[in-house]
Amino acid sequence: MSEAAQTLEGWYVLHDLRSIDWQAWNSAPAAEKDAALNGLLKLVEDWQAVEERKEGSLALYSIVGQKADLIFMHLRETLEELNAIENAFNRSAFARFTHKEYSYVSVVELSNYMSPPGVDPLQVPEIVARLKPILPKSNHICFYPMNKKRDLQDNWYMLPMEDRKTLMRSHGMIGRGYAGKVKQVISGSVGFDDWEWGVTLFADDALQFKKLVYEMRFDEVSARYGEFGAFYVGNLLTSDSLSKLLQG
Repeated sequence: MSEAAQTLEGWYVLHDLRSIDWQAWNSAPAAEKDAALNGLLKLVEDWQAVEERKEGSLALYSIVGQKADLIFMHLRETLEELNAIENAFNRSAFARFTHKEYSYVSVVELSNYMSPPGVDPLQVPEIVARLKPILPKSNHICFYPMNKKRDLQDNWYMLPMEDRKTLMRSHGMIGRGYAGKVKQVISGSVGFDDWEWGVTLFADDALQFKKLVYEMRFDEVSARYGEFGAFYVGNLLTSDSLSKLLQG
């Protein structure tokens, strides 16, 4: 049996993707829409207050394309808190104008592939900050789930630990080349959802998503062992831009 990678876990993560029933929204009375919008803005305000207390974080974006209209990315200390967030939204007046398109449950994760030996990672402030990150408010988001292959000879989980470490170091160097351009949050979902990891990228220039993912395709970790789900790309929403989106 190959040696399993040891992981550090931080905040739990919920990606909640919704589409808006525009026909129902446009035909609703103005007073009903105002109440629904105000309720939604109050939820966002409450979530932002949690972030200000550094007890969690929020990313809110509008999705480009037909897969969804909105993505809420929530980080919290416990699964119970994530469930409470989801239920609070579902009970809101605005939820009646939405459809559930997709959700993804995971936990922020760092593996020991890149860790220096003999160092307690939880004593390193930079590592703790990566486990419980305040999500960037970059112009754009890109989220996708992924697996490592378990196909015949291309089985990641059958590789010796040293081989996996070597491959991941090479893979990580590509990501480092985009420092300052792309912020990445990796969350583990083995046992939590249908894929093994969720990858969330943030950037002010959306083209950097394409460049980073394309370059990584040529690295052996992705080219030989990577499997990818659907990609969701979107634009940052503030309370003001969310109001403009819904008020037309």
